[in-house]
Order: sequence, then C-alpha cells, then structure tokens
Amino acid sequence: MRTSLTDGKTRCAWRSDLAPEALEMNEGESESVLRVQSTRCSSVIGSVTFFAIATEASPSYRLCPMNQHEKAVRFAALHQQPGLFVFPNPWDGASARLLVAEGFAALATSSAAHAATLGRRDGRVTREEALAHARLIVEAVDVPVAADLENGFGASPTVVAETIRLAASTGLVGGSIEDATGDPAAPLFDLAAATDRIAAAVQAARALSFPFTLTARAENFIRGNPDLDDTIRRLQAYERAGADVLFAPGLPDLDAVRRVCASVAKPVNVIASVPGKGFTVADLAAAGVKRISLAASLYRAAMTGLLDTAREVKTHGTFGYVERIVTTAELNACLKG
Repeated sequence: MRTSLTDGKTRCAWRSDLAPEALEMNEGESESVLRVQSTRCSSVIGSVTFFAIATEASPSYRLCPMNQHEKAVRFAALHQQPGLFVFPNPWDGASARLLVAEGFAALATSSAAHAATLGRRDGRVTREEALAHARLIVEAVDVPVAADLENGFGASPTVVAETIRLAASTGLVGGSIEDATGDPAAPLFDLAAATDRIAAAVQAARALSFPFTLTARAENFIRGNPDLDDTIRRLQAYERAGADVLFAPGLPDLDAVRRVCASVAKPVNVIASVPGKGFTVADLAAAGVKRISLAASLYRAAMTGLLDTAREVKTHGTFGYVERIVTTAELNACLKG
C-alpha cells in the first residue's frame, strides 16, 4: 500500500485489494475519528481501487492521482497480465472521462478522430497540434494515456526520436510510430529505414525516467500492400529493434491475426472495430491478441448519432431523440467540477 498526505485534512491510500478495513493508520490516529470510503468511478484501474481516509473535520475525500511514472508502470503491466484489454480512443475531454467512468483502464488518442474534430482528414494535423490534443486527454483523466503519433511527423530517425521525447513531456506514457511515409507514390518506408526509425524511437523511450510503451505499426494492409508475409517480416524487425507492442492495422481475418500473434513474442494490438469482420473480444483473445483499440470508430459512432438526430429534426420535424440521450445530470456526474 502507498499512502501520502495530500493536505492537512485528508490522507489517501492506493492499494491493490478491496479490503478498506485493512488500511493502516498513522501513529496517534484513532479509528473512532476516521472513516473509510471507496469509489468505483474513474479511479478503478483493473483490480486497483483507490481509497481515501477522511477525518471527521473534513468528511469529504478526494482521490490521490497517479503521477506519470505510476501511470507508465500501470500501462506496461496491462500488457503483461493474463488476457487482453480494450483500449478505446476518445477525441476530447468529455469522451475521455465518460470512457474512464465506464471502467476502461487506459486510453489512446486517434489521429483520425482528432483531425476530424478540426474539420480535417487524417494525416493533416501538425506535431504541435497532435501533442496539444494529447495533453488535453492526459489532463482530463487519471488513467494511462498513449498517443497515435502517426509516422513520428518526419522521415528521419532524429525527428522520430524527438517526437517521442516531446510526447513524454505532455504526460503520455506510450505512443505508436507507423512505417507510412505520407507519400501516395511511395506509401511505405523500406524495411531498413523503417526499422532504423523504430530503433531511434526505442532509444528515446528508454532514455526517459519512466517506462514509455512504444508501439510499432506495420501499415501494409491500409496502404495498398496487403502482403501478410511482408507485414510479419516488418513486425519481427520492429520487435528486434526493441518495440514493446506490435500492430498491423487492417488484418483481413482471424487467421491473419493468429499468424501475426504466433510470429512474434511481444504483445499484439488489433483494431477490432472494422466493418464486416465480425471480430469479438473472445475471438481475438483466443487468437493471441493482447490489446484491442477502437481507432476512430467511437468518434464515427458519435457522428452517426449527430446525423440521425439532425435528420430527424430536419426531415420529420420531431425531437424524439431527447428521450434517448444522456441527461445533463448523467453527463455532469462524469465531468470535472
């Protein structure tokens, strides 16, 4: 158990079990003037629950937030525990807090969702904009956050390494680097160059004061080169270069997922929210997947709701949607005061 004094009134404790009566008290404290409360709101992370002890003079309590190192350790641990975890992608502070309130243990940004919030297509966001967006998500919640860092916002390994260092300065505890060039005429870096870029990212990550989880992405299937053998060769090279997690978006079926997972030792991330694939969490777990991300699908689902609502009003002149939406009170319960 870790305890810390957050102010003169409240002592917070972070423990890995659910037995509040076992909380220790400082010398001189009387059990009669202390009470223990627990919460299952945004601070439940896997099997870890936050408890707070409050004196009678201050019956309210607040939770001890994790620092960046603690978030990084927790995020790395999610990749080592049995089974898999789902890693959803918010696009603003409200969506991030709603997802955490639903019990998700970690979050990731989505470059496509972020770009869409700016009225742009994916790949049209600057590094500065992406990092500012990441900081917004990090500051909204008290869970680990990783970022879609696209191709590192530059071709050279030096630029990629700098992107990792800058990402860490925003509070992020992980991020992905892809092997796409951004050039439609030559959409993928050759394997040697791509591996050098991952190696530079890994070196920058290892130089940090906390365990930054580096994900390497092989983009073949979404960049016009649906070659599973080449995808596996790339992922194996990125694994040798030191990547912590491996990711090949757009894998066509469960057989391809199984082959990828069987071909590498590091945890594999899969996007499950692909129309027509019919993947389930159970299917992907059986295939060997460790982490499931949802990419921009949650954002698109929200935009679907917006369009359905707008069309109801515009076409039918009715407002039936108000009977189905989250209430202001329900939303406010998950937002900061």
